[in-house]
Amino acid sequence: MSIKKATSCHLTLCLLSLLSTGISLVTAETTTAPLPPLPAPMGLPTPGPKTDAPYAPQAIVPGGVVIPLFPPDSPYLNADKIREPEEYHTYDPERLGYIIHIHNPSIEFHPGSRSLNTGAAIILAAGGGHNTLGVGGEGADEVHFFYLQGINTIILRNRLRSDGYEPKVDGVNDALQAIKLVRAHAKDWNLDPNKIGIMGFSAGAELAAAATLQSAEFDRQNDVPTNPLAKISSRPDFAALVYPGPSQFFRGGNPPIPRDAPPVFITCTGWGDWMHAVWANEYFTALLNDGVPNMEMHIYARGHHPGDKVRPDETPPSGGISNYGGIAFGTWSARFLDWFRDLGFSNKPGVETQAARDIAANLNRTPLSARWGPPPPAASAPKAPVPLPVAAPAPKRPNG
Repeated sequence: MSIKKATSCHLTLCLLSLLSTGISLVTAETTTAPLPPLPAPMGLPTPGPKTDAPYAPQAIVPGGVVIPLFPPDSPYLNADKIREPEEYHTYDPERLGYIIHIHNPSIEFHPGSRSLNTGAAIILAAGGGHNTLGVGGEGADEVHFFYLQGINTIILRNRLRSDGYEPKVDGVNDALQAIKLVRAHAKDWNLDPNKIGIMGFSAGAELAAAATLQSAEFDRQNDVPTNPLAKISSRPDFAALVYPGPSQFFRGGNPPIPRDAPPVFITCTGWGDWMHAVWANEYFTALLNDGVPNMEMHIYARGHHPGDKVRPDETPPSGGISNYGGIAFGTWSARFLDWFRDLGFSNKPGVETQAARDIAANLNRTPLSARWGPPPPAASAPKAPVPLPVAAPAPKRPNG
């Protein structure tokens, strides 16, 4: 055999060897065992069981301290329902979305960062149209956000219209009792009792708005010797209304505005959530006209109410402190923190806030709407006398 033929045969054998190796590698890859299935999400909160005792609400965020709002024999509770367990639901399989069937309302306390503790506490009142309580996006998410600011948070579980309760009565009572209860435990939780407020979302903002107006009456009704919270105020030191539902000023309502009404931060989108923007403006205008100090409102151009149906090319109708698809409304929480700091709520515990000083200085205020009005029309200048017409001289008679 010639050298040329031998070389050709050798190359052919090498190529066949490489091809067979490649085929064996492909075969090995295609016959590799599949990955095992992913495990189910862990640590999802679950409601407590039904027992012969009043239902015991469970923490929905790890580390939460849960306290029922009222004693089991309270006339505020429905004794026939108090043993019924809550029901949890999800929008996404890996996290809690909302709760229903709340008959033993409660608070769930979470401390802020201890090294950054401001002593301020925010009670979080979730929305859901009074039919559900969206504590996932309007409660649990905010716990982690405010933790990093040294702000303590409390998730409110209030009763719902869908379970037979009246939000304007039972829901508002739950919010006011929550403020009392948090203030009662201020020392236990390293809180400043003068920096306790409420942040409400949508339907929860209705409760927060009512709390700014109705605390004195609630305190008067509950000032009885058998109530351990009798002498503790339910007045919030501040409030925040996020895409709020209708307030007591809706449809021409004119409730009395307390002289010590707290400052309120309000935010909403405009065009895409116009009805909530109108409700926000009604409340803001009423308190601003009355002269309540340090009211602040932000109405953003773009965005929608949580849960609204939108076109595929529109920003997602998420809620709470999400980024809303990157639009400006997704920065409202930063604007809230600016306002919060401006009024002194981010200072160390025990330091009087700017908000408290401004309220004290304006207890005897005259409503701004009574101090200002459109300027009177300018006085018209006197008219100059019209000169009488001068008679033309008579023509001269010609000579002759």
